[in-house]
Amino acid sequence: MSSELTKRILTSLILLIVTFSILIYVNEKYFMYILISVGIVCCAEWVQTNEVLLKKFRKGFEPYITEIFNKNFLKYFSIYLFGIIYFFLILPFSALYLRTEVSLNFFLLILIICIFSDVGGYVFGKTIGGRKLTKISPNKTISGSIGSFIFSILPVIFINLSNIEATFLELNLVNILFCLFVSLICQLGDLFFSYFKRLNNKKNTSTLLPGHGGLLDRIDGLVIVFPIVFLIKIMEIF
Repeated sequence: MSSELTKRILTSLILLIVTFSILIYVNEKYFMYILISVGIVCCAEWVQTNEVLLKKFRKGFEPYITEIFNKNFLKYFSIYLFGIIYFFLILPFSALYLRTEVSLNFFLLILIICIFSDVGGYVFGKTIGGRKLTKISPNKTISGSIGSFIFSILPVIFINLSNIEATFLELNLVNILFCLFVSLICQLGDLFFSYFKRLNNKKNTSTLLPGHGGLLDRIDGLVIVFPIVFLIKIMEIF
């Protein structure tokens, strides 16, 4: 086993233990503080990731600094605005709503589906390989994407085989489609941030987590999934 893979596994185990401990034992007030802290780190990594674009846009609008509607001026500040609005408002509010207003079990389900989806993509991508999924992320393969979809439904299957009482996790078509949908959004979130990393010639958003890169590299799918699932819940689609 390579040292990089070992670091990746150890970091994942530590993150899982810390995350589930926080979700189970931390009250609503402190959970919000933790979400804000996560938002600060993710926003900082987002800006750091886009430093190449920011320099390009800044140079483009400096000669026309008085022109408020200069395109590069707007592009420059849109990167900051996205980071502030998304990571400090949209993400924390949607995550807090799912955990407190829906249920802790449902929040954990979303988290577990995303974890299984990531594991499926990694396992299938590494063992099968094959054709690349997109130029946006060279490491993503079609087999990896299929593996993500397959693994995403395993939590529902395991829970039903274990005879755990969870009425909202019955093994039916609706729940299977929901798992597949969450996996799809998770993969799209990964590609979204990969696109910006590629634009800036970056492999990772930072070096915060050994074997994983930045925090945003680790939760890039989740940060898109939570707001989307939040909309689904308030619209009573699921």
